[in-house]
Amino acid sequence: MTTLTLNNIEKTFGSGQNKVHALQDINFSTAAGEFNLILGPSGSGKSTLLTILGGLQTPTSGQVQINNQNIQDLSKKKRENLRLNEIGFVLQSYNLVPYLTVADQFTLVDQVKPKDNISKDDFESVIAELGIQDLMYQYPKELSGGQAQRVAIARALYANPSVLLADEPTAALDSDRVMQVGQLFQDIAKKQQRAVVTVTHDVRLKEYADHIYELVDGRITQVQ
Repeated sequence: MTTLTLNNIEKTFGSGQNKVHALQDINFSTAAGEFNLILGPSGSGKSTLLTILGGLQTPTSGQVQINNQNIQDLSKKKRENLRLNEIGFVLQSYNLVPYLTVADQFTLVDQVKPKDNISKDDFESVIAELGIQDLMYQYPKELSGGQAQRVAIARALYANPSVLLADEPTAALDSDRVMQVGQLFQDIAKKQQRAVVTVTHDVRLKEYADHIYELVDGRITQVQ
């Protein structure tokens, strides 16, 4: 069973009088089958926390473990392979390639990661659930913010990760779409036995989560 754990994580930026404690003594864990929601206002450290969970950023101190192995102990290449094969990201910036159609965004994933992506049937199910099946031949500049967000979610799932990390995945979505994404994340956790972690200020997702945390001024507290 995949587990992702943070032990005594600290993250600071700057030094001296300009030193900022972005994260303070963070302890957190999630496992396959769980949908965890981390709520917090802008500037609370949510995005920093998510990038540390995914190995994109190194903490100042503390340990990040996946399946009881410290990410910091891995070589750069092994960390890259871990992110490629085990961790899916949905970032606020969407990170869609501007000169590729929506369909080609997924083809690109096949080129970077030729094996172990989701099946054709699962892919059809995901794009139908997210309502993007009619967008496949459009370019990112032709998409609304909500459409781009849904494409980014589908692309993250396409690589078949064991851990899905999402940063404000519903920020540009109306309430109906939020419900669909919340249900999708819950299903991904329960039916597909993946670990799902979402950082957001969107309280509309609370009803779908197994565990809810609050992150305020760099400190995390479990509230459910």
